[in-house]
Amino acid sequence: MTIAIMQPYIFPYIGYFQLINAVDKFIIYDDVNFINKGWINRNNLLVSGKPHLFTIPLKDASQNKLIYEVEMLKGDPWKKKFLKTLQQSYQKAPNYQKVSILIEEIVHLELETINDLTIAALQKVCSYMGITTEIILSSGIYKNTELKGQDRILDICKKEQASHYINPIGGMELYNKDKFSTEGIQLNFLKSVAKPYPQFQNGFVPWLSVIDVLMFNDQENLNTLLKEYELI
Repeated sequence: MTIAIMQPYIFPYIGYFQLINAVDKFIIYDDVNFINKGWINRNNLLVSGKPHLFTIPLKDASQNKLIYEVEMLKGDPWKKKFLKTLQQSYQKAPNYQKVSILIEEIVHLELETINDLTIAALQKVCSYMGITTEIILSSGIYKNTELKGQDRILDICKKEQASHYINPIGGMELYNKDKFSTEGIQLNFLKSVAKPYPQFQNGFVPWLSVIDVLMFNDQENLNTLLKEYELI
């Protein structure tokens, strides 16, 4: 069994979906502390050829709360603004019609927490991309919040009887291959490759939200992009 464990991000970049696609089970790490100014409630779209940050407003967000406890602000102003930005920026993209329907469906879901929205978005985008990996939540399952860092990840791996754990490349300084090997678990790091694709007439801007990827790539290209990474 190969697993990955990641915090929930809203419409994350292609590397996040490469990670989901590379494993048998993907665990949403939603019972850890919320990170202010992280990627849980914001990401980048392509606007006028440059990255443009969108943010979903939250109610009393705090690093003293767990991710699954953080609520979104009630009301629709952010939704209208977000969808208008999407239309103005991508209406001439080749896949705008069907992708805008998908994103609008997600945005208008009646949900209270940012965790619920990110999970719903991940599931629907995975389905659109043909990713069939099982996705589960860490909250309420493993009951190991007394553990921290690498020890907690290892505990989840052992409870899942995982033989292989894959983490994004950013975790190389956090996790020790020898420590995992001692527990009978292979540890690898996924390094995503920024393979260019056409974005109107602009120079390629990498690492934007998956929304950008979907707007410009058909299913065949998506299948190719999902494999554009190295395991280290």
